[in-house]
Amino acid sequence: MYRYCLQCGKSHKACICRWIKSLPSNVELIILQHSGEKNRPMGTAKILTLSLENSVCFIGEDFSQHTELNSLLDDSHYTHYIMYPCDQSYCVSSLSVNGDEQSGLGLNPSSKKIRVILLDGTWKKAYKMWQVSKNLHELPMLHLPKGLKGNYRIRKAPSDNSLSTVEAGYHVLSILQPEQDFTPLLTAFDNMIQFYINQMPEGVFERNYQKSLSE
Repeated sequence: MYRYCLQCGKSHKACICRWIKSLPSNVELIILQHSGEKNRPMGTAKILTLSLENSVCFIGEDFSQHTELNSLLDDSHYTHYIMYPCDQSYCVSSLSVNGDEQSGLGLNPSSKKIRVILLDGTWKKAYKMWQVSKNLHELPMLHLPKGLKGNYRIRKAPSDNSLSTVEAGYHVLSILQPEQDFTPLLTAFDNMIQFYINQMPEGVFERNYQKSLSE
């Protein structure tokens, strides 16, 4: 018998498949996961790929010569963007899904379908992936609206507005497709985090995490 679930890759005890709900989405996600994140028990990229049939996840660091990714990027039926906050990035809420220009930016001036690339890793790993993956440099860069707060309760993030990959994906899809309900993504995420909190010895969560959350 396999020790790990063949679907989510987590141990059978920590299997997240019970919380996954299949969700339709016209916007597609491409997740580029740093190889150092692949076996992290609390990784959240799997929630996206299991919930969204048209999402994909590629693992590595330098994706410049990644055949599958480059094939997707070459598809002229899609406009591709990358979530990479910087001085040159646009807020995702300015992106047009239906070809209507918003805020005068006209980031999607045609009726092409949309794919958004998410970098799955720490800020340092995400920077490295973007830096070495030359095929990403010509893509329009996006950022999420300010003020969004994450609920990664057992991760010591650099700031209280740091989001997990699944939270970033949720906000991207919800902003671009406000008529659809993507809250099952967050429900699965919250259930996964609560499971790991419940496995901690008494007092560990309160000493190491709860205090920082209330500050």
